[in-house]
Amino acid sequence: MLALPALLVSMDMTVMYLAVPALSTALKPNSVQLLWISDSYGFLEAGFLITMGTLGDRIGRRRLLLIGGVAFAVASVAAAFSPTALTLIFARGLLGIAGATLLPSTLSIIRNMFHDETQRTTAIGAWTTCFSAGTMLGPLIGGFLLDKFWWGAVFLMPVPVMLLLLLIAPRLLPEFRETSPSRMDLISTGLLVMAVLAVIYGIKQISQTGADVLSFAFILIGLVLGAAFWNRQQTIDNPLIDFSLFRNRTFTTSLSALMISLFTWSGIFLFVSQYLQLVLGMDAVRAGILTIPSAAASIVVCSLAPVLARRIRRGSLMTIGLTVTGAGVAVLAFIGTNDLAGLLTGSVIISLGCGTVVTLGIDMVVASAPPQSAGAAAGISETSTTLGSSLGIALLGSIWTAAYRAKMDFGVPAGISSQMGEASRNTLGAALSAGIQLGEPLGSIFANTARTAFVRSMNLTAAVCAGAVFLVAAFVGIRLRAVK
Repeated sequence: MLALPALLVSMDMTVMYLAVPALSTALKPNSVQLLWISDSYGFLEAGFLITMGTLGDRIGRRRLLLIGGVAFAVASVAAAFSPTALTLIFARGLLGIAGATLLPSTLSIIRNMFHDETQRTTAIGAWTTCFSAGTMLGPLIGGFLLDKFWWGAVFLMPVPVMLLLLLIAPRLLPEFRETSPSRMDLISTGLLVMAVLAVIYGIKQISQTGADVLSFAFILIGLVLGAAFWNRQQTIDNPLIDFSLFRNRTFTTSLSALMISLFTWSGIFLFVSQYLQLVLGMDAVRAGILTIPSAAASIVVCSLAPVLARRIRRGSLMTIGLTVTGAGVAVLAFIGTNDLAGLLTGSVIISLGCGTVVTLGIDMVVASAPPQSAGAAAGISETSTTLGSSLGIALLGSIWTAAYRAKMDFGVPAGISSQMGEASRNTLGAALSAGIQLGEPLGSIFANTARTAFVRSMNLTAAVCAGAVFLVAAFVGIRLRAVK
């Protein structure tokens, strides 16, 4: 029951990309609107996770789960029948806010229902397994719906399940809340939401348009608002977040492990899909099928992590998971321009490591907090993974871009226009389009040069990422060596 929302949220995150071509034809959004249709969900979800987790601690986790379920179902219907691009952006934003109520609520209920360590870890393992399964099932089910129905059908998938949740949850799930809940400080809430949104937006801008003054201005504004939030928490009687959590070594170290895992997974798999389609020349369907082994590996290890945790110390198991992740990334640092086996091997190894770290990391973060603060801890955990994902795409994408441009500075032929040449220095897709325009044999030579530049830049990016993961693995191993 508690794992179903995690399944639906992850499916809703992944199915959006399949629907883009169809909804683009139907709604005719401009480039900015199309970007916000894709990003508004994750953007607002990230901004409200901590706030919603804290709200659940005060008003009741089950109550917030039911409210979020209703909001998610209503917003899904609104998205499915959106008549314009602006309406769809608004509906997707509401879906993100509703999604921010579901994940912390389910995790905090698990924390309060299962006080036995083994049972709690098993429950969170089932939760992360369903989340991983959603990333695989979303494209498969979404592809079937898009083939049979209109684009909005993919947004209706969560509705029947949410209705089932609303019918069964009041009978099966107990209610948990603070015994003496304090009032929410609205100023603290506003500062926290705006701080997280500003930082996430700045990072997203870096990943999409490159580092510029505006991106860093948003990040700076977010940090200033975050500092103001922290100062306010030290002076008010009822702080929104108990900052004593961050003095807990297990809590902070597990957060670091979660962040680097999602940093790696999101940043590296950005290149994997491009490698399959642009370097190896596969269509989207075959490329999607070839991502199933890594998703399946994640599902398997999320299920096995609780079993392994009974036999191996959690600190050691987290260190092993990070080391395995780094090893998978290191494999990608050595693949060539026609190395499907190496790509799949590295991807599966990364998923095995990340699945272990995420399952145990979430468990250790939530368990480190007292039961009355479980919602806030779950919100912080989910925010750290979202921030890690955004940073991975932005920073690793920036490293790749710098390396690719440097290699392509010597690869653009003289017969190409300056505009097309500049575009070719930015993306492999543009370089392949330019190669078609050049004709044979120069076009093929230029396309192969661009593919080689892409792969060599990916090798360098993977090597840098692997080094960072190994460093964090050593840090986690030292900090968690006393954890049983």
